Amino acid sequence: MPSQPSTDAVPNTVDTVPHLPPGFTDTFTSRIVNVDGVAVHAVVGGEGPPLLLLPAWPQFWYGWRLVMPALAEHFTVIAADIRGVGASDKPTTGYDCATLADELAGLMAALGHDRYAVAGYDLGMMIGYALAAKHRERVTRLAVAEAILPGISQSPPLVADAATNEILWHFVFNRLSDINERMVAGREEIYFGHQFASKAATPDAIPPHAVDVYVDALRDPAALHASFEFYRADHAPLLTAWQQEGPLDIPVLAIGGEFSVGAGVENVMREVATDVTGLIIPGSGHFVTEEAPDAITKALLDFFR
Repeated sequence: MPSQPSTDAVPNTVDTVPHLPPGFTDTFTSRIVNVDGVAVHAVVGGEGPPLLLLPAWPQFWYGWRLVMPALAEHFTVIAADIRGVGASDKPTTGYDCATLADELAGLMAALGHDRYAVAGYDLGMMIGYALAAKHRERVTRLAVAEAILPGISQSPPLVADAATNEILWHFVFNRLSDINERMVAGREEIYFGHQFASKAATPDAIPPHAVDVYVDALRDPAALHASFEFYRADHAPLLTAWQQEGPLDIPVLAIGGEFSVGAGVENVMREVATDVTGLIIPGSGHFVTEEAPDAITKALLDFFR
């Protein structure tokens, strides 16, 4: 197994973030694994079959904190920080979904898991599909939520109605070559605070202390750069190529928030998988693991057990 670098004083690990559920650190510890020269961080705990959790943008593993304790009663939970977020390395390049999928496969292999279930939402949905499509022998079940698949999902019009534009304008902004970083640097709380306020069911659905954790992590210039690199990468050719190789034949749970993507998640996953179950979380906006943790926990336990 690759060496496990110390996590002492590393920001965004289990021991350095606030407002965790009671007893969280009794179950979960941070692990940092060297995967082909990239330090990949994951929060690991629980007993049972392995379950890999993938983060949303602009978050890191912390976005799963409210769901993880109940899952750990039935699974060995591995909440990963993909490259560029949380406590993982933040190289300047390498943010395409194939590279991210390969690194996650390497992480799981290093932790001793050859086959495992996967759950991811937002950015984690795309990466979860990439992992399941590129490493079909490894992923046993896949739960995804609240995202599109570039090149497969229908793109919205450039000029949309005001409500749609309020939710989706960041896709175009995030893909800009560098002016986005220059405009957001030093104003992270304005830009990313707006993302949490505008995409949740209500502006205060994500508590300020949690928003502060995410914004503070993004004040690191390398993390800010990576947050845009995920959007600059050309994922569409990779995703459509995997689609052309044939649909996933594993069970897939496709989750949408009532006040966000809704049935759109199920619709796009039916384009790439044959065994899809759709679920809409009532009352939830985009950030389903924090807006509706009880409903997400029940859905994942029902699906993965």
